[in-house]
Amino acid sequence: MSTEGVDKGRRRFLIAATTVVGGVGVAFAAYPFLAYWQPSAKAQAAGAPVEADISKLEPGQKLTLEWRGKPVWIVRRTQENLKDLDTIGDQLRDPKSEASKQPEYATNEVRSIKPEYFVAVGICTHLGCSPMYVTQEEGAAHNLSNWKGGFFCPCHGSRFDLAGRVYQDVPAPFNLEVPPYSFLSDTVVMVGVDPKGAA
Repeated sequence: MSTEGVDKGRRRFLIAATTVVGGVGVAFAAYPFLAYWQPSAKAQAAGAPVEADISKLEPGQKLTLEWRGKPVWIVRRTQENLKDLDTIGDQLRDPKSEASKQPEYATNEVRSIKPEYFVAVGICTHLGCSPMYVTQEEGAAHNLSNWKGGFFCPCHGSRFDLAGRVYQDVPAPFNLEVPPYSFLSDTVVMVGVDPKGAA
């Protein structure tokens, strides 16, 4: 067989092009198979811990992040807020969070690891609305008498103090949920992981 007149450069180009196209085709065919073994974004988000930088959170401010599809609040309480928590225990349904399952570090008056920072799931325990953060100064605008600051649910009027403890005579039956969380440093909170050694 004579190879006279055959353009070897063209042959090499066609072989290379065919190889590249075949390689791309194999990659496209393999991708769905390999992707099948990876957990979906929804599954990853369902249980993945979330980090929050709280270094710029000023006293009296609230930071909202998302964990497991729920809003999670981190509130930096003032010293006055912490003093006020002592004065309203008789107005609360469950002042020490004994009626619901909570992390051990949430079964105290401040319901937190560090008194200054309060971490809670921002969902009302009545019917799942998201309460508003209402400071003491804003309380009058919402017709909240003797308000020391906290969370007010506009759906049905449930009220929670700045430790997420529910007031008496409101529809919500339980305190706000405190998620598992820990401090990675003085300025970073990880929501979704209990501190080492916590029950």
